[in-house]
Amino acid sequence: MKQRPRLGIQGPVVAWQDPWAGEASDRIMRTGTGSVCPSQDPRPEPGAFLEALKDLAADFYVHHEIPGMPVAELCADLAAAGLDLCLGNEYGNINGPWRPGTNRYDVPDETIAQAVRSVRCIGLLYDEPEHLQINAGQYRKDGWYPHWGSTDGLSLPAARALVERAVRSRVRQVRDVAGRSGADPDSVPLVSEHVFPVMFHTFARAGMDLCPKIMKESFQPLQLSTALGAALQYGRRLWICADLWGPDTGEWFTRFPGFPGHSPQEFESALKMGYLMGPSHLFVENVDVLLRHTGNGFEKTEYGEVWQQFVRQFVAEHPLTWSHRDAQADIAVIHADDGNYGQNERLFGNRVPEGGEQSRSVFHIWHVLSRGTMPAHGSCMHIPGYEFPRHALKKKVPLERFPLAKGTVAAAGGGVHPLFYPLRSVLAFDDQVDARQLGQPQLVVIGGSSLSDQTLSAAVARAEDGGTVVIAAWLLPAHCPSAWKESGRLGRGSWIVTNDFLEPRVREAIEPLLGPADCWTQRFGDTEIRMYPGDAGGFTLNFEIH
Repeated sequence: MKQRPRLGIQGPVVAWQDPWAGEASDRIMRTGTGSVCPSQDPRPEPGAFLEALKDLAADFYVHHEIPGMPVAELCADLAAAGLDLCLGNEYGNINGPWRPGTNRYDVPDETIAQAVRSVRCIGLLYDEPEHLQINAGQYRKDGWYPHWGSTDGLSLPAARALVERAVRSRVRQVRDVAGRSGADPDSVPLVSEHVFPVMFHTFARAGMDLCPKIMKESFQPLQLSTALGAALQYGRRLWICADLWGPDTGEWFTRFPGFPGHSPQEFESALKMGYLMGPSHLFVENVDVLLRHTGNGFEKTEYGEVWQQFVRQFVAEHPLTWSHRDAQADIAVIHADDGNYGQNERLFGNRVPEGGEQSRSVFHIWHVLSRGTMPAHGSCMHIPGYEFPRHALKKKVPLERFPLAKGTVAAAGGGVHPLFYPLRSVLAFDDQVDARQLGQPQLVVIGGSSLSDQTLSAAVARAEDGGTVVIAAWLLPAHCPSAWKESGRLGRGSWIVTNDFLEPRVREAIEPLLGPADCWTQRFGDTEIRMYPGDAGGFTLNFEIH
């Protein structure tokens, strides 16, 4: 059975005024840069903009609502054009108004109801809710108000539970609004869009669909393995956002420092990579990079040409017979969802220090599984050791000179954001995974801060059935059998207990199970996607489907 993700495009943030809101667009911050950015191109009429989206073969439009602006005309125009709508909350997160006690903007119930009644509204996109729970002061400056509620002083399990309850409450409310508006309550999911590979499992357990950002500043295999595992474990849809904001600079069309922060070649590889993960939806952030609007109408940039060729050629020539729901692990990573991406503080928004060695052990696991190519002190590039070339561009070129038709190389040494890291069909689960969800991976590696009894039992069963299990000693309860507290054979498999995932004996034991150093794989049923570096730095990918 052939499957095709729904393909979408997100609206403009610096290029031109919103076609429906007009000058109101330039009175708010539409990016997280901390300043209002005047539009660079003349505003298009709604009809011309929708024709441009259709020319790019979009199935849906991601629209960040400007708080207080009506959406009736937008919804009617989209319905007439045959495009679906996904409503986003980013502008409200940046500018307010915020839900009391939080830094979160919720699209009003009446706006949701209006959208549901007049156009096919396919979801509510929550922009980086994990980031805004951890880094609560990113936009709102009048106090410390995490996205889903204050967790200061709580234990890590209590903080996680508070966030989960808040998400569940919002999911229930939106389902109720959709149902009362005449729609299937499940037809308007809350979609959690992540820049960091944390809290996927917590949000999925609470009822949200998941949307990892690819490109951006992520380690791609880690980001996707975590999102795939959470979606599989909790039965959620997987969206993917190809986010053109990023760290690098180059001789390519540039709207703003870091926008785009990835080359057209990297963009092409990332689109193919995201598509081959079998998501339900795949969209681009933002349309500004794909198009320029001039007195003669819309013109495609080199990025627009890449997108159009991807849709018309690659997608057409590579029909999918699998989806993300078919993902299977050769290697499973299990750890509690601590909300720690490397800063080792503000876990789940709690300003009381919580990021101890147990939480940091997760980074050691990814370091070993990636043959040392991912750092051992964090899970994204917002950690010590990374200097983004876009920062040099911001200092070098005044904002009034943008856009740059041919860009510029702003820092010596090239880019910092490759796509490729070696990994062998890894899925990441949380500390509640059961034996059925786990499947039959050859290798299971268990770290982090906590572990449930059912997950420990699943790991023991996997070893007894012939797998290799590496487990942190601190996760073993005092009452467990003595055979589980020592390394050795367990049934037909291997059981390795450690206090340090970086120690040589752990590396030696799992080395034969890691796969080749020049290949990243992901398995979906009887299909395996193999990805190889397409250049010396791994900024592009070559693909094989087996």
